[in-house]
Amino acid sequence: QVQLVESGGGLVQAGGSLRVSCAASGSIFRINAMGWYRQAPGKQREMVATINNGGGENYADSVMGRFTISRDNAKNTIYLQMNSLKPEDTASYYCNARELPRFGVPRDYWGQGTQVTVSS
Repeated sequence: QVQLVESGGGLVQAGGSLRVSCAASGSIFRINAMGWYRQAPGKQREMVATINNGGGENYADSVMGRFTISRDNAKNTIYLQMNSLKPEDTASYYCNARELPRFGVPRDYWGQGTQVTVSS
């Protein structure tokens, strides 16, 4: 019921900046929070940043102070501004939308991912 499409990935030099976007469509009224996750080859997917419907933000320690998550409700879009990029930031970045039903477990929706590569 929720579709997520990421864009904005690419190749950037260490120390550079990049902004990725995620456009949501469908039954977005069911979504309680959204965020960005990343996964490098051979590694588990990890949380990068999240933002809930009240605007509260959470960041992984590894990106604190460098990345900023934001949203544009009019466009049903969230963004991840990435500054001071490091080679270890290289990964596929996935947009996440979480539905928290009154009963049961959370349900997650995922985008296709966008590749971010940081060269040294």
